[in-house]
Amino acid sequence: MYTEDDLRTAVATGALSPEAADALRNSVRQSREAPAGDEEHFRLINSFNDIFVTIAAVLLLVAMGGIGQALTPNIDGPPPFAGLLVAGAAWGMAEFFTRKRRMALPSIVLLLAFVGGIFAALLGFIVMSFGGDNFGRSDEVLGGLLIAGSGLITAGAAYAHWRRFMVPITVAAGAAALAVTVIALVITGIGPSSLDSPDHVLMPMVFIVGLAIFGFAMRWDTSDRERQTRRSDVAFWLHLLAAPMIAHPIFHTLGVTEGSAIGLGGAVAVLAIYVLFGLVALAIDRRALLVSALAYVLVALTFLFDRFGAVELNVALTALVIGSALLMLSAFWSPIRNKVVQALPGALQQRLPVSGKLAIS
Repeated sequence: MYTEDDLRTAVATGALSPEAADALRNSVRQSREAPAGDEEHFRLINSFNDIFVTIAAVLLLVAMGGIGQALTPNIDGPPPFAGLLVAGAAWGMAEFFTRKRRMALPSIVLLLAFVGGIFAALLGFIVMSFGGDNFGRSDEVLGGLLIAGSGLITAGAAYAHWRRFMVPITVAAGAAALAVTVIALVITGIGPSSLDSPDHVLMPMVFIVGLAIFGFAMRWDTSDRERQTRRSDVAFWLHLLAAPMIAHPIFHTLGVTEGSAIGLGGAVAVLAIYVLFGLVALAIDRRALLVSALAYVLVALTFLFDRFGAVELNVALTALVIGSALLMLSAFWSPIRNKVVQALPGALQQRLPVSGKLAIS
């Protein structure tokens, strides 16, 4: 099985001409009756060996974490040496499995372990410096600045990893670290003790940062409208990060996360917003928003069926409606997307991913 990444490598090494690669893409598109871009490819597993290596790598990372925890047994927080050992082991394994073997799933796991290890180590050293249990009662401003600094250093580590290994998910990991930095700085500037409820600041900040990451993802998407380079893979992971950051604050505000507090109007609003998310997803040809908001829509539909008397079948009816709708959308994604894109202004159409047959150079 050949992936889009394999085609890029073949063109880069001269094994295939760009014309031959485009012809192959169009052949696959015609056999599947869907544009190549609409497939939203991303590389995860090439063979069972990816899973085998990932299991072995996770076992080694767990061992490193256990050894590091034994070095600081009495700390009330993330063991800093465990994070350092995990990050070091992840980088070392990436030198072979990512840089030389280009294995997708192990590369993703090792990147997350590296970034997570760095951030956990920094937080662990902060907790140690504040004296464990006294961390939450110490100087709020200094603590917030240190957490923001930890996020910034983690983002720098992610950038170094990107320069070395070019794993597409790395950009999203760095963006997440920067999001932590921005949110920590804002909350620190306001003062945690002066907030009536953290949600009043935290949720709007998460939403705003999510929109910023979404805009950043669109910059990567518009630079590769035919989705033939690594830039499209980077955009995929950025959209996957931005989607829950956009969806959760909206549905939290509507009361979905409060369960019974949603109300009839809130349930209808959830469905309307999900339809809007669907239109955006079709326009940009990314499904992350639909997946991220799915749980909230299930809650809203279950409430509506329960409200109108279908108590015993509310869960089954909800699953039937949502499952059928998503399957129909998936089956007719390309023609529906064509209609949505054609209804948009021409200037905007020129910036969205292509829909239809790829032009052969």
